[in-house]
Amino acid sequence: MSAHSAQPAPANAPAALMLSVSGCRGIVGASLTPEVAARFAGAFSGFVRERSSPSAERDAGARPAIVVGRDGRRGCEMVHHAAIAGIIGAGCDAIDLGVAMTPTVAVATDHHARSRGTPVAGMVLTASHNPQVWNGLKCLLPEGSLHGSSAAAPRADLAAQVIARFTSNAPGLVGWESIGMVERDDAADQRHVDHVLDALAIAGLCDDPAALGAGLGVAVDSVNASGSQGARLLLEALGVEELLHIGHESTGLFPHPPEPTAENLSLPGGLCDAVREGEAAVGFAQDPDADRLAVIDEKGRYIGEEYTLALSAMAILEAHATSGQPRPALVTNLSTSRMLDDVAARFGARVIRTPVGEANVVEAMKRAGALVGGEGNGGLIWPAVTCVRDSLASMALFLWLLSPAGGGKGRIRTVSELVASIPAYAIRKRKIDLARKDDAAPSLDKVARAFSTHTVDRSDGVWVDLVERRAWLHVRASNTEPIMRLIAEAPTADQADAILDAAQAAMA
Repeated sequence: MSAHSAQPAPANAPAALMLSVSGCRGIVGASLTPEVAARFAGAFSGFVRERSSPSAERDAGARPAIVVGRDGRRGCEMVHHAAIAGIIGAGCDAIDLGVAMTPTVAVATDHHARSRGTPVAGMVLTASHNPQVWNGLKCLLPEGSLHGSSAAAPRADLAAQVIARFTSNAPGLVGWESIGMVERDDAADQRHVDHVLDALAIAGLCDDPAALGAGLGVAVDSVNASGSQGARLLLEALGVEELLHIGHESTGLFPHPPEPTAENLSLPGGLCDAVREGEAAVGFAQDPDADRLAVIDEKGRYIGEEYTLALSAMAILEAHATSGQPRPALVTNLSTSRMLDDVAARFGARVIRTPVGEANVVEAMKRAGALVGGEGNGGLIWPAVTCVRDSLASMALFLWLLSPAGGGKGRIRTVSELVASIPAYAIRKRKIDLARKDDAAPSLDKVARAFSTHTVDRSDGVWVDLVERRAWLHVRASNTEPIMRLIAEAPTADQADAILDAAQAAMA
């Protein structure tokens, strides 16, 4: 069984349970029940426990631990308690963060691994940008270190082992004498913020991070989920003079569809309106688990998630350019804009591309010793902070770019000015529903044949480099939703749409 792709649940399980390198996702009360959540958490914990030591005879002090955080959406309490029961039932301790961002769980996992002296992994209870009815369990493993960070989404082969344990109903439960314990960690958000501030200083970006927010107003939409507290703590620590925080209630109910897209953020009374009405310098939108960040410019315009990685990387590369170190590596996936290549070329850096999936990007980053990486869905990975996508790190780097005390060098730069400094492309995206992931295979073959005169990469669906048009096409089945994704990038939207039209015609 390959963990590169979403796998169906066992035959007797409800439909719509998705198993992949991204963990387990389902509809709460239907495919994601207390039994399913406990069994998946137990399968992961049993995997961690058995992998940490070949001996089943360990005293309480040697137990591995799983750091647990949830994204705060309504219904997550059930998944939370069931997951903790599965963790301690499989002989691991649970370190409970309560509501916490995915990157915060990763930072906490690294912290407790250093301080505890026993194996520590992480688990985030989230369905990311999926609608309110969904939830899930995402695994983090500390495999290899990069710039001091380790915890990340597991490699495909390791994720496959966890899936196999779950589907074979073999979580590795222990007897009463080996049941784990639960401890609480209420300092995780502040620890994450402190880590971001330290990274800014160590990178040479700013000696006084508290000066970065001077003269800047910021609007933030945390979609009533896990990013609410961390965003506030960070922006206050950066000295932001005026913070307009919407979507920060603890109701667990999303105020609008949670994916940070132009359509969702442009709804009446939303973030785009808040930036314009509040005359903010920038607007930041998080998704429910706060690993992605979308940005609104000073005029209230959605600039697109692709700019998050490109401009965040620009900030880091500006600092690196004065360090005298060798040509740095940046890593991203096949579906990410060429803007990152343009930014990298400006600073003499190189870009490595991987199949879609955070685990694939991080694995390549660790092999290459990359300075920075991420995905074009608004997901920056700055290993100086953590090896998962991190909206807080992106916020800090954006403020550095704008600030007179940072990249502005004595003046306030605008978001639109930064956007104009990068060659513009248009990315167009479409979705096609699938009953099963395997149903995508015939269509992918047809697309590959139709574009066979161009460079075609089959490492992740079909990726076509239309180099003569400064364009590309990527068609692949999603790892997290029962859909096929079609993505094209070209200098104009009409050109990108024409490429998608050709791909869909080939599939007909």
